[in-house]
Amino acid sequence: MNMEKTVYKGKYIQVTEEVIEGVNWERCYLRDGVVVFTQMNNGKFLMIQEKRPHEDIKLRWRFVAGHIEPKLSVEENVNKELQEEVGFKAKSINVFYSVKASGTVNNRVYFAWAKDLEVSKIPNPDGDVIVATAEFSIEEIYQKFMSDELAWSLTTLGFLRLYHKLYK
Repeated sequence: MNMEKTVYKGKYIQVTEEVIEGVNWERCYLRDGVVVFTQMNNGKFLMIQEKRPHEDIKLRWRFVAGHIEPKLSVEENVNKELQEEVGFKAKSINVFYSVKASGTVNNRVYFAWAKDLEVSKIPNPDGDVIVATAEFSIEEIYQKFMSDELAWSLTTLGFLRLYHKLYK
């Protein structure tokens, strides 16, 4: 009988090993996450510029995002991240897509479109340092991805889904 054995467990990551058919398989479990495409009342989308001292790119533009708190719904997590990172709460939240990774790396990322915003700030416990915010049209963001000004990642897939949803 094979059993998965935890070799490391942190706040955001768990690493396990399991011997299956004589081969040692390693798995990484990441906490599920949410990416929030925040549409301001003028129709543009909000992005934040954040210091990332532990990454190759030390200062990057990104959408509001965070790890899912398991006791909250996805929608509640969307508002928590909005409140912590940019001081807003959304009256309208559409969780329009999710991607599940399964195998060596395991987690789910939800993509949400948030709009009808009201001011509602709560402290950010993560220690993230946001140095700037900016609003862009969806076309400007699309062009930033196409020109590689914004790095391609799983977030790009969610953005392209939203782009298609708004223009189909």
